Amino acid sequence: MPLPLFAPLTAGSGEAAASPAGVQGAAPPGRAPQPQRRTLALLLPRLPVERLRRPGPVAVWAQRGARRVVVSVSAEASAAGLRAGQALADAQAILPEVVLVPEDPAGDAAALERLALWALRFTPLVGLVAEDGLILDITGVDHLFGGEAALREEVLGRLGRMGLTARGAVAGMAGTAVALVRGGWEGVLPTRQEAPAVAPLGLAALRLEPDLVGALQGLGLRDVGSVAAQPRAGLVRRFGAGLARALDEALGHAARPITPIRPPPEMAVARDFADPVVTREGIEAALAGLLDDLCRALREAGRGARRMLLRTHRVDGEVQDIAIGTGLATRDPKHLARLFQGKLDRLAPECGFERITLEAPRTDPLTGAQENLGTAGRTARQEELAQLLDRLSQRLPVWRLAPRASHWPERAMARADPFAPVAVPEGWAPRPRPVRLLRKPPALEVMAEVPDGPPFRLRLGRAWQRVLRAEGPERIEPEWWRDRPDRLPRDYYRVELESGARLWVCRAGPMGAEARWVLHGHLP
Repeated sequence: MPLPLFAPLTAGSGEAAASPAGVQGAAPPGRAPQPQRRTLALLLPRLPVERLRRPGPVAVWAQRGARRVVVSVSAEASAAGLRAGQALADAQAILPEVVLVPEDPAGDAAALERLALWALRFTPLVGLVAEDGLILDITGVDHLFGGEAALREEVLGRLGRMGLTARGAVAGMAGTAVALVRGGWEGVLPTRQEAPAVAPLGLAALRLEPDLVGALQGLGLRDVGSVAAQPRAGLVRRFGAGLARALDEALGHAARPITPIRPPPEMAVARDFADPVVTREGIEAALAGLLDDLCRALREAGRGARRMLLRTHRVDGEVQDIAIGTGLATRDPKHLARLFQGKLDRLAPECGFERITLEAPRTDPLTGAQENLGTAGRTARQEELAQLLDRLSQRLPVWRLAPRASHWPERAMARADPFAPVAVPEGWAPRPRPVRLLRKPPALEVMAEVPDGPPFRLRLGRAWQRVLRAEGPERIEPEWWRDRPDRLPRDYYRVELESGARLWVCRAGPMGAEARWVLHGHLP
């Protein structure tokens, strides 16, 4: 079955979920009610140290002003009494054999992004939360795993097998789920229970600045409920609007936006494998099946793909992507398979792929009549040319020249999409020009009968050559609205030498001995 626009991927083999992620609220008359929004928040408190995969007690430290403090500790170091926020000297005194590693924020961010890509196996809408959390929109996909509780256990179990400590909470609002998991609450929260569940949590659930937490605790406000019970105007006036926003998101009164790590695809299919795929033949067979499924879904939807993404999930959690693009919308599995063929060598299965997905992030309308007769009068030969350009574009840049509204030679043409229609600027007319202008025009020595006349002899290299024929001049003035004031006008001549060469030469500057001659291109 095809995926509706922005619907989540399935966890089954080669199928897509039929229920899109909807918004909360009553459905309009005559339409089925939209499902309640449900989100899964994940917290990875030891990601900086666990991603290093070092045995024994390990601690990550960082410089905070004049102090060196511990920011993350392994389970072994925690059991020995080390904790985040501790002074580095104290940690060394408690556990001298601890392995100390300096903080690497860029490495931590890259590891979290890889985990977000890995989480796309559960839902197409995954976002990052600060530097140690993920948020998954699981609306409409929980039934594929046996319910929300089973889905949560599946995610936590897989993360545990990857050697990562994780906590997870499911709630209706994204802000509530994040607050619950940061406050130490785990499980599945029923709908409309946000405020009662969040109120008893400590202020750590709101992820506030340490100075703000200290100020609130100094007033005797030690949990979310006690802060929320205070007059809102007074809180905003004293502590700022950020505290009010954090409270509203945690209590479910305001929506917390999810910025997806990847935009949800328009259509997608996926397959899981009990035995991981490790061979090239197995990958090709899986790709062929996925292409058949997706092209069938595109045909039923009356659309064609402009871009496709093959995403492979390795057993160890590594995610690898291969993308292809087409100039024209297509749903021909054989043509798409040829485009993927040259890129499959980039995949490194190693221990094998346990899940492969094929997505169409971009599609265009394509009816059956258009596919048979061509779009806008497209002939079979044009279709073959389009497929040839698609194959070439997977290996090198492909473009065409299009006219641009400028009479200055360097600006008269521009690179354009080979499949895009060419719009000719008003008043634009082709002129005799070289097929290719020289990027760095070489200087010429020229003899002319009169100062403002065409050349009759010129030296290109070491030898002087006689000019048999010359046409010109063609005077080109600078474009005052975009050129610098000191740019000089140019006089162009088309000349034919006794050797048979036909050149496009330019004279810039005042006439006579001070004029500067250059070769700007070769004429056909």
